[in-house]
Amino acid sequence: MSGVWVFKNGVVRLENPGTESMERSGQKKMLVHVPSNEVITNYGVLESKLMELGWERYYDDPDLLQFHKRSTVHLISLPKEFRKFKSMHMYDIVVKNRNMFEVRDM
Repeated sequence: MSGVWVFKNGVVRLENPGTESMERSGQKKMLVHVPSNEVITNYGVLESKLMELGWERYYDDPDLLQFHKRSTVHLISLPKEFRKFKSMHMYDIVVKNRNMFEVRDM
C-alpha cells in the first residue's frame, strides 16, 4: 500500500491517490471481515466487529464516526454517512487491525 500520511484538523490519515483514482474510474472496493468472510455493508456491522476487537466509540466530533482502542494511540475516523465511506477509510481500518480486515475489488 502506498500513499502519503496527512495531518489535517487534528487527524492523521493516509491519502492514497492511486486508490482514489480507481474509485473515480468506477472500480469499487469493499471491506471484508476476514475471520467471518463477511462484507461490511453498513456501520452497524462494522461497529460490532470493531467492538469485538476492543475498539470503543469516541464521541468527540459530531461530524464523524470515531473509534478508539485504549491499548493504542490509534483513532479510526469515518464520515457520518456510510455512502461516503471510501477505500481510504477501509485501508485505515485494515492497517489498524492486521489480519482482521481486507479490502477487495467488487
